[in-house]
Amino acid sequence: METVACPDCDLLQTLSPLPPGAKAHCTRCGHVLAKRPSGPQDLPLALAVAAAILYIVANTVPLMDLSVVGRTSSTTIVGAAWEMWQLGEEITGALVAFCVIIAPGGYILFMITLLVASRRTPAPRWVGEMLRWASHFQTWSMLEVMTLGILVALVKIAELAEVNAGIGMFAVGGLVLLIPAILVNFDPHELWQRVEWADGEMPPPQADAPRPAPTP
Repeated sequence: METVACPDCDLLQTLSPLPPGAKAHCTRCGHVLAKRPSGPQDLPLALAVAAAILYIVANTVPLMDLSVVGRTSSTTIVGAAWEMWQLGEEITGALVAFCVIIAPGGYILFMITLLVASRRTPAPRWVGEMLRWASHFQTWSMLEVMTLGILVALVKIAELAEVNAGIGMFAVGGLVLLIPAILVNFDPHELWQRVEWADGEMPPPQADAPRPAPTP
């Protein structure tokens, strides 16, 4: 048993242990307070490692090949952001670099570090701060927006030139699927419960708070 405050309405509630695949909702506003994934415990780490491999491929291998009247050109994500910077679009280039390169890379790196450190009991105190930063990086990760923009550009360019998708494009597509998969199978609430407190003690549970009913 543990007492949690709803992040939406601040109602204090006692949270019971959840069975695999279940969620606990706030009794007042219905906000999801906690969830317990039904997959294997090491699945998030495996997904994060796979995402790291695809991230390296996506940023080192060309996204596509463009052929016009016998001339062929290709570029990577990093090369595209740098090209924007050189053409005078510094703000656009910086935004692309942050949202498509730095944010996804930071999120994957933090998740791998968190999932490896969480094998300790109790988990180190710095895990809590890193968990917050991972959430911020995930919010700014916009690979799916870039993918949609590339697809729109491909449709328009296809009428004027020959375009062939490269391995980097497939790696980006894999990342778009893997990052949400990590979120679905990762339980931050369970990790928070094992983070070592600064005073080395845990507060006593409050039994008089309402209990949210778990839902499958």
